[in-house]
Formats: sequence, structure tokens, C-alpha cells
Amino acid sequence: MIQITRAADLAMVGANGGGWVAPEGTAGPIALGVPAAPWAGLGAISDDGLKYGIDEESKEFTPWGVTSAFRTQVTKSVRTFGVTMWETKSPVVKSLMFRIPTADLAPGPDGVAKFAETASPSPDRRSFYFIVADGDSLEGFYVPSGEITDRSDVQYKGEDMVGYEVKITAYPDAANNTVYHQFTAKAPVVPKDLPTTKS
Repeated sequence: MIQITRAADLAMVGANGGGWVAPEGTAGPIALGVPAAPWAGLGAISDDGLKYGIDEESKEFTPWGVTSAFRTQVTKSVRTFGVTMWETKSPVVKSLMFRIPTADLAPGPDGVAKFAETASPSPDRRSFYFIVADGDSLEGFYVPSGEITDRSDVQYKGEDMVGYEVKITAYPDAANNTVYHQFTAKAPVVPKDLPTTKS
């Protein structure tokens, strides 16, 4: 019977994590962990966690007289991140949801903050950073230029937490990269009783 090496420490459960936003072009953190200013936290994210989306399309080229393609060309390759932000009264979260500078959401003398939604929104690109944590196993995603491109309806009702569910699209930077990845790397542990093959 074949014995397969299975290393649980190389698997990951998205048990915890967080997200941060900063002005577009802000340098990404060098080390995995909570980034320093000007990065601002998104606060509590729903238990749906973080969704990393890969949207690709391709075109196949099949020669005349042949039934299988001999070349495939990628015609679309988009990376997205999806989160539901629960701290909807945070100026940072409001700023993202409604494309308004955080400074414009400062409360007045009466303690009330006010803003209006425009019918002609301008592009609102920012830098984003996400971390997924499973104990001491970490994976980070740095988006130098991203923008919220989809916002779900906001439901207000008694038995649910109000949340802003958004999708962030990553755009290419000057180096033509959309997402920079970091993760804690580990060498797999091979069980001692696993037989090895001799060449």
C-alpha cells in the first residue's frame, strides 16, 4: 500500500485575520504582522473572513484538422478581495464604503458627522493589506493599488449585524504587479516510519 506524506502544518485554516488601508502607493509591510501608520485598520470583519478571487479568461487556438488546442492565450486576469466590514460607524470604513476622505467625516460640535453621496463618484484607489492567521502560520496580501468596485446592499434588521460587504479589485502597479504575497514557509515533517524509495 502506498503511504502518502501528509503534513498538517502545511495546511491552513483561515481562523483569524485582518485588513488595513492606506493612501494609494503606500509601501507594503516588510514583515508579516500588523502594519504601522499610515495604515489604518478595517476593524472587525465578518466570520465569512477574506475571499481572494481569481477571475481569468482565455482563448484557445486549435489548428485546422486537429481537435485539441496547441496554444492558449490568457485574455483576462483579475484579482479581487472580498470582505464584509462590521464596524460601520468607523470613519475609515465609512470612508471606503462611500468614497469620502476620512477627514471629511469628523463630527461637528453636536457630535454628528454628515456627508452626502454623489451621483458622479470619482475613482477612489488606495493600498490594501490583508493577513490571514492560523496560529503562528501567516499569509499576507499587499495590494499597492486597489479600489472597491462592488458594494452589496446594506441590510438593517434586528437579528443581524449591519455590514458593508465589498469587493476590492487589484490594479497593476508600476512593475505590472497586482498582488504581493508573503507567507510563513515551513519544511514538511516526514514521518520516521515512512519508507523511502531507493533510486
